[in-house]
Amino acid sequence: MDVDSSAAVHPGRRGRKKRISTVALLGPAFVAAIAYVDPGNVAANLTAGAEYGYLLVWVLVAANLIAVLVQYLSSKLGLVSGKSLPSLLGDRLNRRSRLAYWSQAEIVAIATDLAEVIGGAIALKILFDLPLLLGGIIVGAVSLFLLSIQSTRGQRPFETVIIALLAIIAIGFLAGLVVGDVNWGQAAGGIVPRLEGTNSVVLAASMLGATVMPHAIYLHSALSVDRHGSASRASIPRLLRASRWDVVLSLVIAGSVNIAMLLLAAASLRGQDGTDTIEGAHSVVTANLGEVVGLFFGIGLLASGLASSAVGSYAGASIMQGLLRLDVPIVWQRAVTMIPALIVLAIGADPTWSLVLSQVVLSLGIPFAMIPLVRLTMDRSVMGRYANSRGITIAAIAASGLIIVLNVVLLVLLALGLD
Repeated sequence: MDVDSSAAVHPGRRGRKKRISTVALLGPAFVAAIAYVDPGNVAANLTAGAEYGYLLVWVLVAANLIAVLVQYLSSKLGLVSGKSLPSLLGDRLNRRSRLAYWSQAEIVAIATDLAEVIGGAIALKILFDLPLLLGGIIVGAVSLFLLSIQSTRGQRPFETVIIALLAIIAIGFLAGLVVGDVNWGQAAGGIVPRLEGTNSVVLAASMLGATVMPHAIYLHSALSVDRHGSASRASIPRLLRASRWDVVLSLVIAGSVNIAMLLLAAASLRGQDGTDTIEGAHSVVTANLGEVVGLFFGIGLLASGLASSAVGSYAGASIMQGLLRLDVPIVWQRAVTMIPALIVLAIGADPTWSLVLSQVVLSLGIPFAMIPLVRLTMDRSVMGRYANSRGITIAAIAASGLIIVLNVVLLVLLALGLD
């Protein structure tokens, strides 16, 4: 399928038109997909597989299906309205409401960065035996360098770098399945939804928060606007078709990586001592599957931390700009979200469980992003004829309801102290 680039990217331009393929329009969803394979996913998925085997495969399958729907809606909102989700919310909320909404979004951004910086620091410790605090500082510095590519070279070079890191992540975590002893019958049985006690609910919420990440919902609309600008109305159908391919392809890769992590843990880590941390899991994987697989594991984790940290900062800046209407230098935004992660590393808190709990916080933040997204994309005053169909609306509301119910169950169980 070909797209008229002069209409799609530069509406109103006169003169000779260029024709570009759909492949050339891919990219924004691949950047957003980094959020779905960040170190929080690694911690949540490895912990779930090591403790419960194949029990929670269904959570990842459901979460990825929800993610496809949500990320497409976010992209569509940006393409049709010409504004990001945070900007549209900022236009509709009064000052006090905007500050309150930004506060919860900033907590989400901090929880996101906690996972990414800590995960990258753990990877540097695994690969080079660096102290965690020093590793966290290095991850923050490299993420700023990656962001400088976007600010100085533009959107496309930044997307290229992030897609390359996504490929490294995929290879790093899929490598273990080649030599792992996965019980595919039990893995298929894990598609049937079920839970076993409070801890499995905590892990399910953590996996959901690590997969359907709120900052990715905010971000994708901004990525679409930054890539395509205010697209002409005539070009929107073609851009939407390209966006669907972009979302599906990127999230098939991300979903495969997530499921591979859980299957690897279920096959190689279940019932073994020392697998309650990422470092311990790496040691067991190396001992069971060999040095090469262990090296791929560490490299995949490092690429995950670096890429997701840069993407998370991009999201944080978009949220702050849209809700506070401030163009805050990315260095300052980076500092706001990175300092809590460095504090966690400095005080010696358990990094793996810090990662898992950060994903629970993200799960609690999903409805704050998802409900406005659904509401805006079904609003004809915003979307015109591109407003959600009845089927899409029902699916989006059902997905939002599932997430809210899981969060409520989690909070009730934790409050009651049930096991």
